[in-house]
Amino acid sequence: MSRKDSWVLAAALWAITPAPASAQSQPAVDVDRYLKKDSFGHVKISPTGAYYAVTVNLPDRSVLWVQQRSDGKVTAKATGGPHSEVADFWWVNDQRLVIAWAKKEGSLEKPQPTGELFGLNADASGAKQLIGHFEKPVKADSVEVYSAQGLQYAELMDTLPRDDKHVLVAVSTYEVNPVTRVVRMDVDDGSTTQVASAPLRRARFVADPDGVVRFAVGSDDGNFSHLLYRPDAKTAWRTLNDEHASGHVESPLGFSADGRTAYLQVENDSGPDAIVAFDTASGQRRDLLRDPVVDPELVLHAGGDEVPVGASFMGDHRHAAFFDEDSDAATHQRSLEAAFPGQSVLVTSRTKDGGLEIVGVDSDTDPGDFYLYDRKAKAADGIFSRRSWIDPKSLSPTRAVTLAARDGMALYGYLTLPKGAGANLPMVVLPHGGPFGIYDDNDFDEETQMLADAGYAVLRINYRGSGNYGRAFLHAGAREWGGRMQDDVSDATRWAIAQKIADPQRVCIYGASYGAYAAMMGLAKEPGLYRCGVGYVGVYDLPMMLRDDAGKADYLKKWSDDWVGTSDSVAAVSPVNLAGKIKQPVFLVAGGKDTTAPIEHTQKLEKALVAAGARPETLYFPTEGHGFYTDEHRHAFYVKLLDFLAANIGGAKAQP
Repeated sequence: MSRKDSWVLAAALWAITPAPASAQSQPAVDVDRYLKKDSFGHVKISPTGAYYAVTVNLPDRSVLWVQQRSDGKVTAKATGGPHSEVADFWWVNDQRLVIAWAKKEGSLEKPQPTGELFGLNADASGAKQLIGHFEKPVKADSVEVYSAQGLQYAELMDTLPRDDKHVLVAVSTYEVNPVTRVVRMDVDDGSTTQVASAPLRRARFVADPDGVVRFAVGSDDGNFSHLLYRPDAKTAWRTLNDEHASGHVESPLGFSADGRTAYLQVENDSGPDAIVAFDTASGQRRDLLRDPVVDPELVLHAGGDEVPVGASFMGDHRHAAFFDEDSDAATHQRSLEAAFPGQSVLVTSRTKDGGLEIVGVDSDTDPGDFYLYDRKAKAADGIFSRRSWIDPKSLSPTRAVTLAARDGMALYGYLTLPKGAGANLPMVVLPHGGPFGIYDDNDFDEETQMLADAGYAVLRINYRGSGNYGRAFLHAGAREWGGRMQDDVSDATRWAIAQKIADPQRVCIYGASYGAYAAMMGLAKEPGLYRCGVGYVGVYDLPMMLRDDAGKADYLKKWSDDWVGTSDSVAAVSPVNLAGKIKQPVFLVAGGKDTTAPIEHTQKLEKALVAAGARPETLYFPTEGHGFYTDEHRHAFYVKLLDFLAANIGGAKAQP
């Protein structure tokens, strides 16, 4: 099935712009082509198929509109005002939507989830805040006031497909060790009744198809995961898994339609996680799915109760696997994949009878399109395109790579080459942030494509400690800041040089957050490997980071001890203490309102580099946080980034 030349857009608010010329025919990169926000974010069809609900990105906010499928008429709009975003939304019956918002708070540029829920009908009636920051006011001297102890944060956890009137909401308090409880909420008036709680920190709950909360998973004071189970709402919780005793984590994914079989994601001693069927009556377990290399990434559902039927996995590419490969769900998925060869295909929502579906299609070179698929007619029509101004054929394909670290551990990552590229290219090594549990994938990545457009090979490696490759690989990164995690990045860089992909004299390392730490440590630890380095919103003084974490909560101190190390042990692998070893050109970038990697980290490293005789380039924006958010600041950063890389390893600059 070919890409549609035109799209149903509900209102003519955006013009389709022609794709710019390729990198070979223009000397400079149009960074705004990559930085321009998606026109549309998410699309969900209503239970009867009468409406689409769509998030739409405007210059200063995102909004939710409801559009009649029959004629494209917009019947309702919801906006949170300037600098706000739709965090998520759900059709809870044929007419009613529940919406979660994020908004700009104080001087921090990027909107943050508010923990509030709002209701809206498809005809624009019934607009109401359903859950706010405060459960109820308290009285002081006969005057109703709101107490700080009453602050709460709500997340919708289950739309209860068998109940059009209610949803389940997890409500947490704003405390160091918040108490999480589950309430059944009326979607019209917001009234609630508590139905569950659990003696776990930051608990997550899973209900069966009848809406009975039967699983709770969370952590104890030692940061060990516990999975609790109960057969019904009246029975006390019992421990199904204790990580401290078992040595692994188990997480609930959902239930069969009859509620008897539960599906769990279970870590293994070696290799990736498995999906296991747990018979709640007999206690017996049966392995259902396990990929040879990677963990389950996303649970696939079918039926009106959204029953789990399989999972998608991100390996060389994203692929789907099913509990029963002969099932209707598996057959249907394979037919969709055949219609969109070489692309990731996912049913994102469906009507209650399953006749109409929204199908999301994307790839490493395609930001994503949405199709309406009619199962009876076996026909798909393009309805919304995220970035209609980008021609996938103009972008650079990404391929998966596998290599061995110096100690023999298998490493997996992704390599993107400029279109028409030869050998011995200038290369940017791009370690991801996190570091633990985060991983690079083969989805469309605007930053990677921008760098490839500028003429660079881009290497992203999932060093040990990354997610997606099982418990042993994750835990192999514990206390390896500046150690084996760093060596993995270096080993991948040397692999690319040995393969004649990269010119050994033209390699730069660039990352954000932990990736920025890895970039600066790479310069200090491997002085002959990298020509330059870029640190974006990074952490560079690990003892300071540990002190900050310890001051926030005991569980954070425990986590830091287990995963990062002690102040004495990490001082020697802190870039601020190794500035004298960094001789390469450096570009440092930070935001003044960053609470994750405070700007003091970058300022201390800058000062240390200057004291050592270096002249680092810097870019600071006082109102930005952990990653720049405003269009003008992002534009300024990437223009300067491409200028810095061009000056040091010879790629294209940005258009003025």
